[in-house]
Amino acid sequence: MRTSVLAAFLTASTMLLGTGLAEERPKSQAEIKHDKDKRNSVKRIGGGAVGGAVIGGLAGGGKGAAVGAIAGGGAGVGYDKYKKHKEKEREKR
Repeated sequence: MRTSVLAAFLTASTMLLGTGLAEERPKSQAEIKHDKDKRNSVKRIGGGAVGGAVIGGLAGGGKGAAVGAIAGGGAGVGYDKYKKHKEKEREKR
């Protein structure tokens, strides 16, 4: 009984302190662009990994899915680097 009351008190106090101390400020344009770039990278790499896992799973079962996910993730990283390079070239113009 004591430990559950103590745990509830600590959880509630942590929640209250966390919301009271957080200061929200508007994001700068650079931060917004950085967040968007991160989101796009995650989509590209994750999509490649999922696609590789599906194809590998169909071809070779569980081990094939693992190998396919690694290969697809690697391909996603390459594609992401390619897209970032193209975006930098476009910004230079």
